[in-house]
Amino acid sequence: MAMVVQRLGQVDYADTVAAMQQFTAARDSATPDLLWICEHSSQYTLGLAGKKEHILAAGGIPVTATNRGGQVTYHGPGQVVAYPLVDLQRAGYYVKEYVYRLEQAVLQTLAAVGVTGHRVPGAPGIYVRLADPFSHARWVAQGEDPFNGLGKIAALGIKVSRHCAYHGVALNVAMDLEPFSRINPCGYAGLQTTDLSTIGVSVTWEEAAGILGQKLVDGLTP
Repeated sequence: MAMVVQRLGQVDYADTVAAMQQFTAARDSATPDLLWICEHSSQYTLGLAGKKEHILAAGGIPVTATNRGGQVTYHGPGQVVAYPLVDLQRAGYYVKEYVYRLEQAVLQTLAAVGVTGHRVPGAPGIYVRLADPFSHARWVAQGEDPFNGLGKIAALGIKVSRHCAYHGVALNVAMDLEPFSRINPCGYAGLQTTDLSTIGVSVTWEEAAGILGQKLVDGLTP
C-alpha cells in the first residue's frame, strides 16, 4: 500500500500531535500510511523521559510536554519535520528496525547533499563531524565523550500505539541555532547542535524536505 505524502507548511506543534493521535486512534488495517512534512514555530518539546532540569533557560520560548520517546529538543523555522504515520504490524517492522529505517533515511538525505552522517550507539538521531562533515571516514568515539567532535543535525522520537507509529524525525536545515544552547539537547549536557547551513551546505528547506520525504517513502514502504 502506497504511503501518502502531505505537505502541511508551518503548523502548530500541539495541534499536529493531536491530529496524529486522532488519526492513529481511528485508523484500521485498510488505512494508508501517511507522511506529514512540516515546520514548526519556536518550541521546546519534552518527551516522556524528559527532565525539566535539561531546560536551562527557556526564556520566551514555549515548552510543551509530549508523548513521544526521548528527552528535550527544539523545533523552529528552518527545520524539516517529518512525521510518518505507519502501521508497523502491517509493514512487519519491529520498533528497533523502524528506528533504524528512520535514521537511514536521514543518512541518505545527508549523503545526497555530500554530507556523511553518523549514528552514536545509545543516542538516537544523526550526527555529523563538525570539523569535516564531508569526510567519508568511519567515525570512532574518542575518549569518554561519545560525541567528541560531533554535532547533532537530526533528532528522532516516536510513539507507538495500537502497533502504529507516529511522531518522527527533525532535520536541521537553516535555523537560528541559539535556542539549542539553552537546553541539554536530548538530555546530553554540552552536546553541540548544527544544521546544513552552518556546515556549508546551501540547500533550501523545500529541497531538503523533498529529499528526506522521498528517502522516507523509499525506506518505509514494505
